[in-house]
Amino acid sequence: MEDFILYLKLGLYHVLDWQAYDHIVFLIALAVIYSFSNWKKVIWLVTLFTIGHTLTLTLAAYKVVNINVNIVEFLIPLTIFITALVNILTIKKSKQKSSNINLIFALFFGLIHGLGFSNYFRMLIDDSEAKLLPLLEFALGIEIAQVIIVLTILTVGYVIQYFLRVSKRDWVLVMSSIVIGIVIPMLTERIFW
Repeated sequence: MEDFILYLKLGLYHVLDWQAYDHIVFLIALAVIYSFSNWKKVIWLVTLFTIGHTLTLTLAAYKVVNINVNIVEFLIPLTIFITALVNILTIKKSKQKSSNINLIFALFFGLIHGLGFSNYFRMLIDDSEAKLLPLLEFALGIEIAQVIIVLTILTVGYVIQYFLRVSKRDWVLVMSSIVIGIVIPMLTERIFW
């Protein structure tokens, strides 16, 4: 039970860590286009990201993949930038199309984000013969943390749109622009070539 709590907390803090806020910013970019009425897609969004993240962690833990950390550290803010930019470029198009794009982003970019934590996680469990259970416990922590963040984003979006009468279009444009403003310095700091 002690190990379960350890890896669950590790997953929670991995996403909720304000010093490593890339997960939070990415979830804002992914979830800002949704509302509570899209709860099924939101669940898929969070779950697909966790699946992608856990898959690359698993492959790294079993030493199937090993990617240059500098490339991954650059790709993480790039995935955030792309997601926010697509939100801005597709705001006038149908919600269905944008939502489906974000579901694909969640899975594919989850793979990249998982690589960012893979070296640390591999060192953490490298001596352990039982790697699968810690990976699943860690994934559960990630899933719970992401649900917390996405629910917060949806709640703030609801309050701003319905009580302050901000249009959904403006909400998405402003939040996506803020995300882009946050990740541009991250991109320039992490250029690896």
